[in-house]
Amino acid sequence: MKVNGQPCRTIRLHADGWSVEIIDQRQLPHQFAVLRLETVEEAAEAIRNMSVRGAPLIGAAAAYGLCLGLRQDPSDKALRLNAETLLKTRPTAVNLRWAMNEMSKTLLPLAPEQRTAAAYRRAAEICEADVETNRQIGEHGLKLIEKMALKKKSKPLHILTHCNAGWLACVDWGTALSPVYLAHDAGIPIHVWVDETRPRNQGASLTAWELKNHGVPHTLIADNAGGHLMQHGMVDLCIVGADRVTAQGDVCNKIGTYLKALAAHDNGVPFYAAFPASTIDWKIADGIKEIPIEQRDPREVTHLRGLTPDNTLIEVAVAPEGTAAANYGFDVTPARLISGLITEASIAPASADGLRGLFPQS
Repeated sequence: MKVNGQPCRTIRLHADGWSVEIIDQRQLPHQFAVLRLETVEEAAEAIRNMSVRGAPLIGAAAAYGLCLGLRQDPSDKALRLNAETLLKTRPTAVNLRWAMNEMSKTLLPLAPEQRTAAAYRRAAEICEADVETNRQIGEHGLKLIEKMALKKKSKPLHILTHCNAGWLACVDWGTALSPVYLAHDAGIPIHVWVDETRPRNQGASLTAWELKNHGVPHTLIADNAGGHLMQHGMVDLCIVGADRVTAQGDVCNKIGTYLKALAAHDNGVPFYAAFPASTIDWKIADGIKEIPIEQRDPREVTHLRGLTPDNTLIEVAVAPEGTAAANYGFDVTPARLISGLITEASIAPASADGLRGLFPQS
């Protein structure tokens, strides 16, 4: 994807060949800033404070974080400790654990002096695979959009999305937004309803920024407006991302996704989740009972961050001082509410049989 007309990815190696550059997503949409990571501790903090976020990108950033740790100490003990440090940063997104497993499988059999170079190669492979995987997700989702667009007879297809599952959540392309970008580029008239996605406003700050940069028509809405739009026939399709998917097809995604799925189900609006195979947790069957739900700082609920007329970024309180606040980061949408799962392999029903049909080797 592009920023100001220039090709850009969310993560890359610095010109020195070893330190890692990331887009600081906390500053978007008002400032485009790049952070340079030089240690595994800095990588862990970038994941923890959401300078990088989105399940696929978290995995890629953690892979490079392990590389940075190996530069300091390539021993077995340090490798395991650094992997544990990174795993603790975000407990819900399973791609993080997947990336640590992939890196460990590659590195542990090697002699310590061979590990650093091998780690950088494997991290680069993970990033390149993410780009291609997301492009394939886009191709499969595009077929769905093309089919639905034919029924609109040249009128715009209205797609609702929640949170940010675009290229900022991945290395490139995105998951839920990959089909949207391909459809737009193919000349299919589409319009995206963008949920603000409280409390961190990833829809307002990130998805809207992405769509604006790519020229995709979109409208920002309050989180609670989606049901109203569906009741009045103003939403043709919902596509969201995922942070963890169970072997039965339950989808864990940003808080508020479940409510959109309920509204879509009640109004006959197709509801799809888009994600790579690395987001599937084959060890979990019941998402509601078994997926750990991250609870974040209550201040994200009681305060808002924004830009003043003089271009100063400030944080303001929106609740009375001392108000208790709960900040659940994710919820789980049961498979029964999901029309289908869009992956790099194809589109399948949200079920155990559907997922096994796509990935029989798993």
